[in-house]
Amino acid sequence: MKKKGILGLLAVAATAILLVGCGKSSSTKTTTITVGASSVPHAQILKHVQPELKKEGVNLKIKVFQDYVLPNKALASKELDANYFQHIPFLDNWNKENNGSLVSAGKVHLEPIGVYSKKVKSLKDLKDGATVLVSSNVADYGRVLTLFKDAGLITLKKGTDLTSATFNDIKTNKRHLKFKHSYEAKLMPTFYKNNEGDAVVINANYAVQAGLNPKKDAIALEKSDSPYANIVAVRKGDKNKPAIKKLMTVLRSKSTQKWIEKKYKGAILPVSAD
Repeated sequence: MKKKGILGLLAVAATAILLVGCGKSSSTKTTTITVGASSVPHAQILKHVQPELKKEGVNLKIKVFQDYVLPNKALASKELDANYFQHIPFLDNWNKENNGSLVSAGKVHLEPIGVYSKKVKSLKDLKDGATVLVSSNVADYGRVLTLFKDAGLITLKKGTDLTSATFNDIKTNKRHLKFKHSYEAKLMPTFYKNNEGDAVVINANYAVQAGLNPKKDAIALEKSDSPYANIVAVRKGDKNKPAIKKLMTVLRSKSTQKWIEKKYKGAILPVSAD
């Protein structure tokens, strides 16, 4: 009887441990999400927050893209749960051209677009007829035009909407600058290093990836109050999913903002709120 009693107690204890274990497993269930991103700085920032998200029950997988074409297609076709590489004007333009319905889950950081040159130290030093190389990314044209307008080199037609502006919106161009804009964005650092054109416009992510520091190396740099902050994009209806909300909370936390500032030394600027 005594032996049976001990065995019975052990059985009860084992059952209790099993039940507790089951309860723990249920409460710590993880959700896996896959986020597409440009390699620099987006994928680097996502990798930094992976451990924190894991504590929140989110297993973050990162898929790196080397262009601006495929991430939205992959998101729309449900190959991704979100992507992180673009600003709102780019997203709006993509939705318009592709009959899409992707939406922003929130802003994270600003990559100030800059003008680089091995021939002059200021935009105002560009000579008459100088050639400026720009990528074919139409959504960035307003940003480029703003840099040259602020430098006093061009004026824009009355009523021009900078979020949808093109080089056809230039009213006056007193230096007769030649804007050539038929190149892939990722090729711009190569043009700069090869000393092609008189000035080259480069997105900050590609500049940093090529070893440039926008804050130090650019002859003109976008201001920090620019509306072109980079966002996390999701499919319509997914913005309030728990895993996406946790992702945004961690990406915009004070600790992540401080890490971005330290890591990129001002070349990438954190954005704390929409």
